[in-house]
Amino acid sequence: MSTSARQDRTPSSRPASPRIATDRIAFVASTSAEAQAALAQLVQLYGNAEPQDADVVVALGGDGLMLQTLHQQMRSGKPIYGMHRGTVGFLMNEYSTVDLRTRLAAARETVIHPLLMRATDIYGEVHIHHAINEVSLFRQTHQAARLRIIIDERERMSELVADGILVATPAGSTAYNLSAQGPILPINAQLLALTPISPFRPRRWRGALLPDSAFVVIEVLEVDKRPVAAVADHDEARDVRRVEVISDKTIAMRMLFDPGHSLEERILSEQFGY
Repeated sequence: MSTSARQDRTPSSRPASPRIATDRIAFVASTSAEAQAALAQLVQLYGNAEPQDADVVVALGGDGLMLQTLHQQMRSGKPIYGMHRGTVGFLMNEYSTVDLRTRLAAARETVIHPLLMRATDIYGEVHIHHAINEVSLFRQTHQAARLRIIIDERERMSELVADGILVATPAGSTAYNLSAQGPILPINAQLLALTPISPFRPRRWRGALLPDSAFVVIEVLEVDKRPVAAVADHDEARDVRRVEVISDKTIAMRMLFDPGHSLEERILSEQFGY
C-alpha cells in the first residue's frame, strides 16, 4: 500500500463534523453530589438554556445519565455531549469547566440509531419501546427459557434453551452484550449482535452477527411454564410470548466526542483491552 493510500485511511483524514452552534447550552445532571457540584459550576460560567431551546445538551454524570438523556432527546435532533461525573463513563468525555464552547465546536459527531422493540404479552397487550444499547429477554423464574429465533421471517433456531438472549447495537455492544461474551461491534458497522445469555442448548452456540436491516423475532415456548420478560434498555414487559426487534432508522441521535476520543476509537480500543 502506498503512503498516500495509507494516509487516506487514517482517522485524522476523515472530514470533521459540521461545526455546531454553542450559544445556548442546556445542562442536565444526575443526582449525585459530584454531578450536582459540576452543574452549579457550569451554569455559573455558561448559563443554562431550556433543553427545547438549546443548541446542544451537555449531560453530567455517567453512562446511565447519558442513556437517559438520549432517550429524552431521542426525537429532538439536538447534539448531546457528555462529561464524566459518575461511575461508568464509557460514553462520556473528560470533565472540565475550561473553554467548553471551544470544545463543543471542535467535537466530532457520531450518529446512532436505536432499536425498536414490539413485545406482545400473554394477555395480548403490546408494549413498544426504544433501546439504545440492547433489547434483552430474561427468564423470570428458576427454569430456563425456551426460545424460537426467526430472522427476516425465516426460522433460524427452533429452540434455544438459555437464561435469555439479547439484540445489541454497536453502541451497546460494549455494555451487557460484552458481559454475555458477545462481540464488540465498530460504531459505524451496519450490524447487530444476537447474543445468548448462559445458553444450555445448543451448548456451543455463541450467537450471530446480523445486518442492521434484519427483522428479529423471538417467540417464547412454554409461556405458562417458563415465563420470560423483555427489556428495552430500562423499559420492561413481563410474561411476553413474542418479541419483535428492528433498527429504527427514522431516528438519528447525535453524540459529540472530543477529537481523539471518539466513540469509534473507544470501541476499537476496547477490543484490545484485557
